[in-house]
Amino acid sequence: MASTFTDLNGRCITLEQTHHSPLCREFTILSPKMSLRSVLGYTAAVWLTAYAIFYRTQNTSVLSASIVLTLVGMILHLHLFKIDQESVLIIGSIGVQMNTLYASGRESVRFIEMKKVKDIVINEAIYMKVIYYLCILLIDPGNPRGVSEVVPVFQSAKPRLDCLSQVYRSCQEILQQTQEEQ
Repeated sequence: MASTFTDLNGRCITLEQTHHSPLCREFTILSPKMSLRSVLGYTAAVWLTAYAIFYRTQNTSVLSASIVLTLVGMILHLHLFKIDQESVLIIGSIGVQMNTLYASGRESVRFIEMKKVKDIVINEAIYMKVIYYLCILLIDPGNPRGVSEVVPVFQSAKPRLDCLSQVYRSCQEILQQTQEEQ
């Protein structure tokens, strides 16, 4: 089941929910693809600047350097920063797996055992305005009532509260069912 929402910047994002079983659900947020218009705009700006410098200095290495810098910059942006999708797989008795898929195809995976999860909550932060984010609270081994770490979910997609609420409700259902079975 897919639903369309907007992120904090007003761009469209898609939330896909997959119910594998009553205690296993996956939530995937798909971010918009990189715009060809913006890539061409940045490339044109860099190359026009390089050509203007070349015109004044008559140094051809400026043009070569601008081409190399543009290509290296695009590759680094795709490999390190541009995220196409983020997903959270919650399996009641096992744990929570968070996947991040970058535009270059690189994937980052983090798994948290369910025995380390204290709760999944929607937190709020003030960043020029109030923003909401979903996070996983981890149990402090020294103090079972305390929290050792707060792990934010969907850091890149930055969905709004309406999207986060759907994910939160489903996660809470699974956590409650898991606690009842234990």
